[in-house]
Amino acid sequence: MDMGRESRWEKDAMTVEIVFALVTAAALAAVVFAVALALASALGASGPAGKSTLAGGALLGAAAGVWRLVRVLRRFDAQRRKGR
Repeated sequence: MDMGRESRWEKDAMTVEIVFALVTAAALAAVVFAVALALASALGASGPAGKSTLAGGALLGAAAGVWRLVRVLRRFDAQRRKGR
């Protein structure tokens, strides 16, 4: 086997880790947005205040999702480089 090539097991592990990162990132983003939605409805925010709360929730949800995605993939890469 060539030194620069990845085995089938390594490719499968990478695929599983990418899917895991995407699913958990989407779930985290949805939870953050749901909290903002619950907050807006609990406070009875309507009009511009409600829209800005939902926009802020969407922005925070997207940021949290990207943070989770990057964190999981970096951790996987670090473990792969160590040989675990």
